[in-house]
Amino acid sequence: EYPLNRHVSGFTSSLRTSSAETLLPSSVDLANGFRRPHQKPAILRKISAAQQLSASEVVTHLGQTVVLASGTLSVLLHCEAVGNPKPTISWAKNGEEVKYSDRMLLQPDDSLQILAPVEADVGFYACNASNALGSDSVSIAVTLAGKPLIKASRTTVINTESPAVTVDIGSTVKTIQRANVTISCQVAGVPEAEVTWFKNKVKLSSGHRPHDGLLLIANVSLSDQGFYSCKAANLRGEVTESSQLLVLEPPQPLPYLEDLTAVLSSAGTSTRSILTSPSGTKMTVSPGSSPLIGCAVDGHPMPNITWFYSGEPLSLRHRLLAAGRILQILNVSDAPGGEFSCLAQNEAGSLTQKTSLAIQEYQWSVDKLMACSASCGHKGVQLPQLMCLLDGAEVNISYCKEKPKPTLQPIACNRRDCPSRWMVTSWSPCTRSCGGGIQMRRVTCQRLTATGSSVPMSNEACTQVSKRPVDTQNCNRQPCVEWVASSWGQCNGPCIGPRLAVQHRQIFCQTKDGTSVSSDQCSALPRPLSTQNCWTDICGVHWRVSLWTVCTATCGNYGFQSRRVDCVHVRTNKPVMEHHCSWRPRPANWQRCNITPCENSTWLRGEGAVPCWGRMGGRAASQKCSTGTC
Repeated sequence: EYPLNRHVSGFTSSLRTSSAETLLPSSVDLANGFRRPHQKPAILRKISAAQQLSASEVVTHLGQTVVLASGTLSVLLHCEAVGNPKPTISWAKNGEEVKYSDRMLLQPDDSLQILAPVEADVGFYACNASNALGSDSVSIAVTLAGKPLIKASRTTVINTESPAVTVDIGSTVKTIQRANVTISCQVAGVPEAEVTWFKNKVKLSSGHRPHDGLLLIANVSLSDQGFYSCKAANLRGEVTESSQLLVLEPPQPLPYLEDLTAVLSSAGTSTRSILTSPSGTKMTVSPGSSPLIGCAVDGHPMPNITWFYSGEPLSLRHRLLAAGRILQILNVSDAPGGEFSCLAQNEAGSLTQKTSLAIQEYQWSVDKLMACSASCGHKGVQLPQLMCLLDGAEVNISYCKEKPKPTLQPIACNRRDCPSRWMVTSWSPCTRSCGGGIQMRRVTCQRLTATGSSVPMSNEACTQVSKRPVDTQNCNRQPCVEWVASSWGQCNGPCIGPRLAVQHRQIFCQTKDGTSVSSDQCSALPRPLSTQNCWTDICGVHWRVSLWTVCTATCGNYGFQSRRVDCVHVRTNKPVMEHHCSWRPRPANWQRCNITPCENSTWLRGEGAVPCWGRMGGRAASQKCSTGTC
């Protein structure tokens, strides 16, 4: 029903002409016998029908379609190419290199032979010719009678420079804007298939100019992004392949960065910020501050940002914000000099922007002078006021401590004669230490000159300026007081030693006329003693001890002995209260004694059995023991 020599639509676009004869590219010169010194490869296209040498063998050239029948035992695909140097021929099936086997043979003339073709052999076979000057490729379809076959590719094509790009359906295309993209949908099938194009599952109008299996997307923009599908359908079925078109925009600088505004609002108004630019920007910052650097770029897809300092990857302390578009230097003093740069990259290209940060220096300033130390005379001087400045503003003087201080030279000021004024000497000592006295001083009118000399003036000259100071005043008006002591009490206090006790007396503060006053008024005077030691016969005592009693045991752990301890008067030898002897430690009145092991137990013979007896804690009595003890 479908003869093997039937030409199938969808491949005429790959043919050079409609002639049935062999066609050569314009670069091939038959008349000269290919004697050109250098020539790119060119594959010879033939549009003559496939030759059926027998019922089981088919021979065809590139640009044709082979429809396998049940009786086909061999298919021979011819590929002839010209070029200088001689091109190298290779074969691919559906974009992958052909794996030769005992069924898939490469003939000496570079033809590809398929023995006993089966359904798995269906596909698009491409002959590739290449030499040092270039390459050429032409396809041929091998199919079965049935639903259509689409030549599809699974490659990704990235175009960043060319104004036009052509790909097979199934490819992923990433291209710059304003390029012309052509998607080729080569279809083979018997019966002939009808091709329909879709974008994002919506059928395309004729505005995209689909023609002979080609879809042209002219002057590509972001709105053209999406999935483009080619559907081939005939009476036996349909098949669909799709390509994704992604529009690339190389990184471009932006005049602002919204993320930087948001970060600044949370960081505080004192934080300095700057945007990088291709030509470079500059900013002056305070030492130790944490400035923000923004990399304001746009592109599609969104570029990846990499930061550098002085051309090297960042090693100083930093923080990345807003997906890396903002760099915060935690301490700018770690970067005393150099340039910060951000590299924005995507598949469409790259862009480098940079900025330089200059660190302000603290410096001493002596612009201002302190107030003059005198309003007249010969000693008035002014010292320059030392300030620490940062960017013209005064800061804490500690920031300049590591800077050498400038030499300060005092400046004379107000060196002129002073107005007449009263001069006074120091007050004389008070005539009395208490009860009211008088002290005096000398008051004169003088004038201090600019040379430092003092000139006496009349009192009238000073009276016109100020009232004359007094030259006499009362002093020590507080009443005269003294400490007064009562008589000593009896020497009968607690004994503190042999015949030694303590006696007491009262101490009062009173005026000279005998009036008692608070002790505070006498605090400036030495206070007499209120207690003293004294001798008394009552304290002539000592401890008297008797002899120790006989120990209660001769051995063991329970023996003790005692004695009598008394406090007695030395002279009368009579006992007195023990507290009189408390100034000396009291001797012990009992102690342990004979703390030694007792003798071994012995056998005592009596009537009948022989029991075991032992001494009982050193006492005369005995007790019966276990035989194990003896």
